[in-house]
Amino acid sequence: MKLQIVGGGKMGEALLGGVIANGWADASEIAVVELSADRRAELAASHAGIVVTDTVQAGVDALIAVKPQYVVDVCTSLGEAGAGRLLSVAAGITITAMEAAAPACRVVRCMPNTPALVGQGASAIAAGSQATDADLDWAESILGAVGMVVRVEESELDAVTGLSGSGPAYVFRLAEGLIAAGVNAGLSPETADALARQTLLGAATLLSESGEDPGVLRENVTSPGGTTAAGLAVFDAANFVGLVDDVVAAAKARSIELGAS
Repeated sequence: MKLQIVGGGKMGEALLGGVIANGWADASEIAVVELSADRRAELAASHAGIVVTDTVQAGVDALIAVKPQYVVDVCTSLGEAGAGRLLSVAAGITITAMEAAAPACRVVRCMPNTPALVGQGASAIAAGSQATDADLDWAESILGAVGMVVRVEESELDAVTGLSGSGPAYVFRLAEGLIAAGVNAGLSPETADALARQTLLGAATLLSESGEDPGVLRENVTSPGGTTAAGLAVFDAANFVGLVDDVVAAAKARSIELGAS
């Protein structure tokens, strides 16, 4: 057995599918530990060949994808079962707390985001006190199956949460606003929805694939005195950049509060 995924929810299943699809492991080398019998049946039906169980496996490295309130208990169980490495994708639970629950385990903490569900995730990983470069390589190889990965210090994970962890919701809020604005401007809801979705997808793809600075890309589509300039002037008058800074700072602050509770 190469890996056990403790928690068969959306993120756990996304990572399960990713490591199998990219050849990191065969289905038979993965166990999913899930307490819900109904969910176990769904996972077994969707991913032929995996081991589905309600009990942690002895001596197997683990990816922890349960709700934060269950992480410490899961770490305790995994430590008692002799797991060597633990990779947690749960928000707010510190490395210190996990290492205290499983002192013999090497711990890596991660902050992923929901685009991992479609293979476009952004994840940041931080090493525990006993984790080696090889352990970080291991964690990165798993998370890399569903997107990109950066390495940070644990103290930076709250900022990561504010930017990329919560960031998809900011984009979705912008999408809602664009659709509503299109309808207010006279478009049908269907047309506004289709145009907003494709505009965001196209802009994100151009940003990613061009390698250009975002400011340069913005300037490239902003003719002096033109329509785009008129729209951006409203953003500037409302201090849009400052608002985004406040949004990320608020999410970071809440992440710090949750981690301290």
